Amino acid sequence: MAHLRLHPSDNVVVAVDGLSPGDIVDDVRITRRIPPGHKAAVRPIAKDAPALKFGQIIGFALQDIAPGDWVHEHNIAFHSVDRDYEFEVDARDPDPVPVPATFQGYRRANGRFGTRNYLGILTSVNCSATVARLIAREVEKRGLLDDYPDVDGVIPLVHGHGCAMDSKGEGYEVLKRTQWGYAANPNMGAVLMVGLGCETFQIARWKQAYNIAESDTFRSLTIQDAGGTAKAIEDGVAAVRDLLPVVANVRRETAPASELMLALQCGGSDGYSGITANPSLGAAVDLLVAHGGTAILSETPEIYGAEHLLTRRAAPEVGRRLIERIRWWEDYTRRNAGSMNNNPSPGNKAGGLTTILEKSLGAAAKGGTTRLKAVYEYAEPVTAKGFVFMDTPGYDPVSATGQVAGGANVLCFTTGRGSAYGCKPTPSIKLATNTAVYERMTGDMDINCGDVLDGVSIQQKGREIFDTILRVASGARSKSELLGYGDAEFVPWQIGATM
Repeated sequence: MAHLRLHPSDNVVVAVDGLSPGDIVDDVRITRRIPPGHKAAVRPIAKDAPALKFGQIIGFALQDIAPGDWVHEHNIAFHSVDRDYEFEVDARDPDPVPVPATFQGYRRANGRFGTRNYLGILTSVNCSATVARLIAREVEKRGLLDDYPDVDGVIPLVHGHGCAMDSKGEGYEVLKRTQWGYAANPNMGAVLMVGLGCETFQIARWKQAYNIAESDTFRSLTIQDAGGTAKAIEDGVAAVRDLLPVVANVRRETAPASELMLALQCGGSDGYSGITANPSLGAAVDLLVAHGGTAILSETPEIYGAEHLLTRRAAPEVGRRLIERIRWWEDYTRRNAGSMNNNPSPGNKAGGLTTILEKSLGAAAKGGTTRLKAVYEYAEPVTAKGFVFMDTPGYDPVSATGQVAGGANVLCFTTGRGSAYGCKPTPSIKLATNTAVYERMTGDMDINCGDVLDGVSIQQKGREIFDTILRVASGARSKSELLGYGDAEFVPWQIGATM
């Protein structure tokens, strides 16, 4: 397959394996080299006229572009486009499944199911990060996990703020929700919270806000109250020793797929992302939703320019909430002297993506085709079943942190450039958009979606992804887990001034 036309109205095509001068595409002679995944014009595009891909605007010509020419950032520019927002015209509920799928999960006291069984060490502030890491290191050094094979690990999840912030501000609320969400995530069997003592983010205040009491699954300590670093480490190790038997006292049991909450991510995107991996993941999402499960689309800057396709799948009150988040981001980028088109990275562009509009159209495909049921702010608990949206940045670790805080117990991550990522306590499944990346980084990639270009259908690939989700949810280790990723990828969104 030399090229792909994705919609009859498109005036560009995608070069699948690259094109050379003299190649004929749709009766058009290619005039210069087109790298794999990049775009070639197959119709004249006048200066200031739109370039169309997927039947949608992806940018505007900076100059007249002749048929056969390479279409990329040298001759295409981003401009904001007014969208005609419609609601519910494409809203679709899935047909019920005759035999519900199942997985093997850990039932928690509140009835939710986890896919992993971790003991987490959370921190209130950066000042307690070192102590949290040293507690985990001492636990490993002393072999405290040796007798607990059903515990997946003790993980220090540290961050860079928690003080010098407005205790009544948005940033504080985001951190508060994030920490509660991780403590409550069903992949956590127990949690130890470690603080300094004098920080803005007070553990006692946080516990009061969520009605948390010290228990056999939750403990807290501060370095100042413990009497310093060395004593805090010993107190922390003792707390972990007390918590471990409780964490270990659980076994996997059969659970319906409706208990799965799938986080959707894409990073290191390329020109194939919206053609292979993202729509295939969307097909898997449709299957999960049909089984009663939940899928969370996020990365608001990476659906910018495609949000009108999502509002068409939403009730008016849900669609308007999404538009509100889009407007917030437009203002946010202006206040920070940025642009919504800042998002495509150099790697994205090298892979064939030119503007955020183009990237977003492909990214939105991860969300499948069913009704958009709800829109959440960052790290809010996700309670709706079905396809939902959470407002997050496009930066993958920050975005995924919000999704896991919302309750995600499994994650799928598409990549065309070869992203290195994992997400404790939630297993991350990597989907390569093209065969070259899959073969080059096979130790990191779980599924090759490049074979969609060779004739495998989107529905077939979606079924493969869905079956892999069930298998990983039941305990099979993803490639990122085998490599040890996930401790450093906890990155709460830091909003607001550092004082």
